[in-house]
Amino acid sequence: MSEIIAKSERTRAFIVKQAATLFNKHGYAGTSMDDILKATGLSKGGVYGNFKSKEDIALAAFEHAVTVVTREVRQLTHGIAHPLDKLRAVVLFYQARIFTPPIEGGCPILNTSVEADDNHPALRQKVLEALDQWQQRIIYVLEKGIESGLVRKDTNTSSFAIRFIGMLEGAILLARLYQNESHFEVIANALLDMIEDLRITQSPEV
Repeated sequence: MSEIIAKSERTRAFIVKQAATLFNKHGYAGTSMDDILKATGLSKGGVYGNFKSKEDIALAAFEHAVTVVTREVRQLTHGIAHPLDKLRAVVLFYQARIFTPPIEGGCPILNTSVEADDNHPALRQKVLEALDQWQQRIIYVLEKGIESGLVRKDTNTSSFAIRFIGMLEGAILLARLYQNESHFEVIANALLDMIEDLRITQSPEV
């Protein structure tokens, strides 16, 4: 019985991985069940035995895509001690991966949010949850920095997190649209300056 469950889980994971690339490149409307069948090489029964609908696949695929990106970013920032240097590393990560993203097609949050805004409430909710989690991670990093005396105490961590994500996603959008990294660089430089403005360069007074 356990072997059957394990095989089912592997099949499900395989479908999700293949579908994540399709949805991220072509969007929900641009990806058909036939596309998923072709990409996986499975029969309809093989796919529908694991998912009830195309939307169910899309939801799981989005979660997978976000997890892949998040995992790569965390691996990069894990050994960085200073909280602001962690944020700088995130900006530089996205700059380096504009045209070679962890999931082919670009940022899954950006891609999915544009299409799901009005047409797919369930997908929209997934995007909102991912954005909320991203904001909370940034806020946590900044608050730890404030506690450690490394980040200015007057920092509005919530507002900063919103600006950080908005600027970064906007930079990705423009760079990929124009197929020119310089568009990302312009915004990235402003974002890096914004990060540096929070840095306490001298030891706080005792």
